[in-house]
Amino acid sequence: MDLNINLTQILSAFVVLFALIDVLGSVPIFLNFQKDNKDVNPVQAAVYSFIIMTAFLFVGDWVLKLFNVDVSSFAVAGALVIFIISIEMIFGVEIFKNDAPGGSRTLVPIVFPLIAGPGTFTALLSMRAEFYVSNIIIALFLNMIIVFLVLRYLKVVQKIVGISGVYVMRKFFGIILMAIAVKLFTSNINALLASLQ
Repeated sequence: MDLNINLTQILSAFVVLFALIDVLGSVPIFLNFQKDNKDVNPVQAAVYSFIIMTAFLFVGDWVLKLFNVDVSSFAVAGALVIFIISIEMIFGVEIFKNDAPGGSRTLVPIVFPLIAGPGTFTALLSMRAEFYVSNIIIALFLNMIIVFLVLRYLKVVQKIVGISGVYVMRKFFGIILMAIAVKLFTSNINALLASLQ
């Protein structure tokens, strides 16, 4: 694994993951579980999410090689998925249906699909075409700290951010996510077209 630490890459990866995980936007869902006396363990949620997403960061690349798909191709496909997610966030429409099966409240649906969902998996592999793995892992770790803090202090977060605050942040990060998707697409489409020729 390359250990080239780059603050710009860490910040960029952090923003992408923060927008996709959207832990602040999920606060009402977390509060609803708490209200229904359904236990959610903040430590387990953060640790499980980190392990699953870090594993996918490495195993996902192997899966791509297994199906003979290069990272640039996946990055272009990932950019389209991230673009659609940004449309959901900006316009308040539901395109991806949350149809995960029931089970443990911490693992499902908190860890998957709310924190470690298809959009996050796609972004992780897509970012491998742009960033060093070490920077992605650092950005992921920082996001998991935020996930832990939000789950641990749900009521405090609700009072500080408020409903309108969550709404504004969701729209703002939706636009940021859309811009990142466009950049990811344009920076990888040339490599993809060149490989086809």
